[in-house]
Amino acid sequence: MKQSKLRSSSVPNYRLIYIDMINMKYPEKMEVCKPYLIKEQLSVLDIIKLNELIICKQGNNSKSENQKFRSYNTETIINILDFQKKNRLNNSELARYFKLSRNTVAKWKKIFF
Repeated sequence: MKQSKLRSSSVPNYRLIYIDMINMKYPEKMEVCKPYLIKEQLSVLDIIKLNELIICKQGNNSKSENQKFRSYNTETIINILDFQKKNRLNNSELARYFKLSRNTVAKWKKIFF
């Protein structure tokens, strides 16, 4: 019975994870990240922004390695495509902004629109 209670929440609480990480490793960045951390639920876009704020400068190699493991849910993809419409970006500009492939953006547009 205890195991079912532990597994009932399959989504990690990213807010608490980031608060702990900032307090332990980057306490000087707490003020910059506070607008995101006061939210009850963080979206995938919020998590991406927090990553950029916390880990500012990395080598190009490590950025491309981290990019391989990103995944986006349907809600986030639709938010990204809405961002493109609101800001009148073409696929290349959107891909550059979110560090995606142009092919990925084109594929999403084909699937969702």
